[in-house]
Amino acid sequence: MPTPTTSLAPAPYWGTISEIDDATAERMAPEWHSGCPVALADLRLLTLAHWDFQGVVTVGELIVHAGYAEDVVAVFEQLFRAGFPIQRMDIVSVFDGDDNASMEANNTSAHNCRTIAGTSTWSEHAYGRAIDINPVQNPYVSGTTVLPPDGAAYVDRTGDHPGMIHDGDVVVQAFTSIAWFWGGYWSSIKDYQHFSATGN
Repeated sequence: MPTPTTSLAPAPYWGTISEIDDATAERMAPEWHSGCPVALADLRLLTLAHWDFQGVVTVGELIVHAGYAEDVVAVFEQLFRAGFPIQRMDIVSVFDGDDNASMEANNTSAHNCRTIAGTSTWSEHAYGRAIDINPVQNPYVSGTTVLPPDGAAYVDRTGDHPGMIHDGDVVVQAFTSIAWFWGGYWSSIKDYQHFSATGN
């Protein structure tokens, strides 16, 4: 598992893109299986430097579709240079592929071969073309449902808490620069953590 390293700003950003080798495939067992909509050969493991909530540079991992890997590395460079904090960034296999557990840990994640909750439709995460950032500070809100539950403290979007995403901020701009869409712009449901290539 990646380990944090103390650093003082300005610090160098770095991000790497790797094919899914046998060792990584074994690690991914809880989040990928035969029948998933994207083959392992079409996914990439990203290793990314980011700031945590204590102002320390640490290293995280995301898995995304190969076609978006370079763009996603560039997005996280923009967030790094802006000092935007990300509490945690682990592949969802760390949580046995459980999206709720990942959200509750405030984990920033991407690929997860799962369906949309309550449906048989593949989530955009199953295609490796969606990323959720700081789910606690940026919860999913549908009526009275707030996920993760700790995100209830952040439903009021007028606050300026570390790790929150706001309309037009550096996070939204960075993803807009690669033509990805923000779930915070959805009309009825709000998914403030969610960015995707398709808008879904």
